[in-house]
Amino acid sequence: PHSVSLQFIGTFGLWFGWYGFNPGSTLRISTEAYGDVASLVAVNTTLGAAAGALSGMFTSTIIDERKTGIYQWDTTAAMNGCLTGLVGITAGCATVDPWAAFVIGIIAGWVYLGASALMLRLKIDDAVDAIPVHMFGGAWGVISTGLFTNARRLELAYGTTENIGWFYEWGRGSGNFTLLGTQLIAVLFVFGWTSCIFTPFCMTLRFLNWLRIDPLEEAVGMDISRHKGPAYESEGSANAEAIMELSQSRRNLMLDNSNTSSGKGKSFKRSTANKAPDAEKPATEAKPEGEVADAV
Repeated sequence: PHSVSLQFIGTFGLWFGWYGFNPGSTLRISTEAYGDVASLVAVNTTLGAAAGALSGMFTSTIIDERKTGIYQWDTTAAMNGCLTGLVGITAGCATVDPWAAFVIGIIAGWVYLGASALMLRLKIDDAVDAIPVHMFGGAWGVISTGLFTNARRLELAYGTTENIGWFYEWGRGSGNFTLLGTQLIAVLFVFGWTSCIFTPFCMTLRFLNWLRIDPLEEAVGMDISRHKGPAYESEGSANAEAIMELSQSRRNLMLDNSNTSSGKGKSFKRSTANKAPDAEKPATEAKPEGEVADAV
């Protein structure tokens, strides 16, 4: 990460905002009953987030120690575990007991770690782990509501006790699967809807070659190739040869555009054809960091 301090500030900002999102969703606290619901939601939100952070960090530490013999405390696992705990507790925050909120948060941390490892194994480029946090964490939250919803909490929040969490259904001897089944259908529907809508969209972008930037621009880094300079000092060490190749390619493109009226607005493509005469000259030295922006 570029700044762990800023990451923590962002995480705590999201955590703080969740108190408006979850307790605020009760919409009113005009009666004692609504006040009880809102306060329960706030407590459950806190427990889910804290448990997810602890679970993510300590489980990551234990796994690393087993692999390397060294204890390492992964702050990213703590922060994303916290966010996954927040996502996971949102669905059932008004209908589960505080102990269940803590359990949901603990499992949410494990869900995050497992899903993050899966993204790496599948070579899916998810730089901020949004899929593990929101997709997998959200799915776990919806399913956990079907497992841990308490009859008393459900009646207080929604005025019904007809269908409660599956664990509690077994407790009253019915094994009623209605609520958990409904939650599972909801998860499958979201997966299906998203796949049907987003897959053709991504395929269209890929067909038009808009899904990813050019490999050379990617190697240089988009701060330099698209935003006229490095955003962080660490980027000053970007591959000098790639930067010079990108600069030359763009000069070639401008030459092409000046010679053809139809060339205006073309996107950059790496090509060895139509190089300007000075492109034949070998680079003898890399430009200093201060000249990176001028070169691009």
